[in-house]
Amino acid sequence: MLRIRDLHTSYGAVQVLRGVSFDVPEGQVVTLLGGNGSGKSTTLKSIMGVAPAHAGQIEFMGKEIRGLKPQAIVPMGIVTVPQGRRLFAPLTVQENLRLGAFCRRDRSEIRKDFENVFSRFPDVRTWLSRKGNQLSVGQQQLVAFGRGLMGRPRLMLLDEPSAGLAPILVAKLGEIIREIARSGTTILLVEQNVHLALSIASYGYVLRDGKIALAEPAEKLRGNEAVTKQYLGG
Repeated sequence: MLRIRDLHTSYGAVQVLRGVSFDVPEGQVVTLLGGNGSGKSTTLKSIMGVAPAHAGQIEFMGKEIRGLKPQAIVPMGIVTVPQGRRLFAPLTVQENLRLGAFCRRDRSEIRKDFENVFSRFPDVRTWLSRKGNQLSVGQQQLVAFGRGLMGRPRLMLLDEPSAGLAPILVAKLGEIIREIARSGTTILLVEQNVHLALSIASYGYVLRDGKIALAEPAEKLRGNEAVTKQYLGG
């Protein structure tokens, strides 16, 4: 589904990605691991066109998308749930959810997707009139997932979804991601919680200094202390 080859991305004179290559097969959960500053979030931003890559290939469903703007990429079926959730604080939960479908004009189908979000996250229906800044971190994360699902994604990019969550909510988060994957959405997961990421993903790539340092099935990466110490700083 997603094919990245020799991707290079810089912020001004600072080069962050130095020839990153990996694949995300359709129907799979793939995780990108690595320490702070390794280039994980920049990879997701490059895919979405937020941090324009200056070299390499980004193919989605066989089509080259490097160089496209986010507003052209989202309607193709790629959405991101950003780090920190980034709800619009002055807007209500209902308005935040509606923004997830900003590229769509199929109103009857959008109404159905609202109901699908409420079916998946029943508590969200009770928060519709609340402002984004009136929710707890855990509640914000559910709304952020709901907003992403309103775009009917074929590929969902998750950037550090467990950040700031209490440990008791992390296990629930893992089940949410698994359920989204089971429903047919392909997922590329960036996550600092290595245990969580490898319990969900089928394959893992480890980024170090803007390059892929290791690529193995998740089951081989799980419990590998040498990998944790060498590549993830654990």
